[in-house]
Amino acid sequence: MTALILRLDVSGSPVTWIPWQDAVSLYCRDLIAWTAGNQEFVFHGGVNRRSGERSMVNVSSIIAVKRSALFKQHTKRTIPPLTNRELFLRDAHLCMYCGHQHCESELTRDHVTPLSRGGTDRWSNVVTACRICNTRKGNRNPEAANMPLLAIPYVPNWAEYLALSNRKILADQMEFLKSQFSGRPMLFYKQ
Repeated sequence: MTALILRLDVSGSPVTWIPWQDAVSLYCRDLIAWTAGNQEFVFHGGVNRRSGERSMVNVSSIIAVKRSALFKQHTKRTIPPLTNRELFLRDAHLCMYCGHQHCESELTRDHVTPLSRGGTDRWSNVVTACRICNTRKGNRNPEAANMPLLAIPYVPNWAEYLALSNRKILADQMEFLKSQFSGRPMLFYKQ
């Protein structure tokens, strides 16, 4: 199995993606509060020497973990980490200046307000740009370069970030995450 399991806290907020091995461990330690989704996977363990029975664990594609609300509070994750991969996915591999779609190797991270002019390296100040447009814009803001933005940059919420960060999301997992999206149009989402 290559799909990841969507881990939630007990309140139903998405926390992270975990491998099936970690999910099996959580089941065996009786740390699953509840499950969701319609996908279930069966994992077989070893054979009991005395009974001759083989162990097995059924793992749901979406699991809520006991005590994970405390884990979430301690991590204080309000803003997802910014990486080029997730940025390009957020912007659907479109240059936010010329509007053309490009492969990842032709894309760059552009700071709407350049760093040298007081801009920051944050979700709300970066967009996907092709190399040509990024070079053309240079060290100017979009207005000064006469290159208006096609979309306003935004900070994805944690559910949107989890959808961006996993290439192999199962249908029930995506449906669950979609229910927690912010409501703004998601350029990356195609299903």
